Amino acid sequence: MNTVKIAPQLEISRIVLGIWRLLDWDMSDQQLLTYIKQSMEAGVTTFDHADIYGDYECEAGFGKALQLEPSLRSQMQLITKCGIKLKSAKYPNRNLKYYDYSKEYIIQQAEQSLKNLNTDYVDVLLLHRPSPFFNPNEVAAAFDALKTSGKVNHLGVSNFTPVQFESLQSYINEPLVTNQIEISPGQLEHFDNGNLDYLIKKRVSPMAWSPLGGGSLLNPQDEKSAQIHSAISRVATQIEETDLSKIIYAWTLMHPAHIIPIIGTGKIERLKTAIDSVNTHLSLEQWFDIYTASLGTEVA
Repeated sequence: MNTVKIAPQLEISRIVLGIWRLLDWDMSDQQLLTYIKQSMEAGVTTFDHADIYGDYECEAGFGKALQLEPSLRSQMQLITKCGIKLKSAKYPNRNLKYYDYSKEYIIQQAEQSLKNLNTDYVDVLLLHRPSPFFNPNEVAAAFDALKTSGKVNHLGVSNFTPVQFESLQSYINEPLVTNQIEISPGQLEHFDNGNLDYLIKKRVSPMAWSPLGGGSLLNPQDEKSAQIHSAISRVATQIEETDLSKIIYAWTLMHPAHIIPIIGTGKIERLKTAIDSVNTHLSLEQWFDIYTASLGTEVA
């Protein structure tokens, strides 16, 4: 499978495996290791984490599996996130969910992620969500320290607007390598708010979380999802494809922004379906058929 160069010294797989639901997969360490190896053999070498996933437990679960075969680390790319403080039994003195992008907290969480993941560096650290109380000087100082110590190779963001991205970039000495945002036929926000246009301008490949719309596009529960599902089914019939998820992935992959889908599955068959979608081709008219179904009207 093709890779995407998101920095001069970093290529990631065209499809990324998301680890958000790791605990739901109910795998032993050995079973997870087997799945990681199957994924890598199929061409998916990039794994997306966050400190908070699974109530702060998913990273460590992945790290235990990796510890069984540490040599795999040099063949994979690890992405993780920080900045959200969740209410959790693990932090009984924390009374509410909020964001913390202080230098101290960013470094603390990055170092904890390294310990959890059983690695001495992460390829990319993402700031998980923008904050109304955001000090870019603190972020820049944290990244400088983590980069200098070899603990974090690259910095990116998640769920940022173009203005927020541009503001942070002006404080960072190296290019931000991605913006991880929600993109699917059911979620067109970033087609309309200038985000994808901005990322194309900056030659930054976005990563797409929830590319299947949380399953709502395959099993529609409302009128809008049903309209999109109908268009996806129509296109699938036209190209003689029986798996609708392939159509959805292909719709995302063909966009000129070079969008990188994050696939959150614990089943190798479903991951291979996403991989196969790289070779599923839609016409421009078919792409717009799905797009306008989501709009609910024809384009202007």
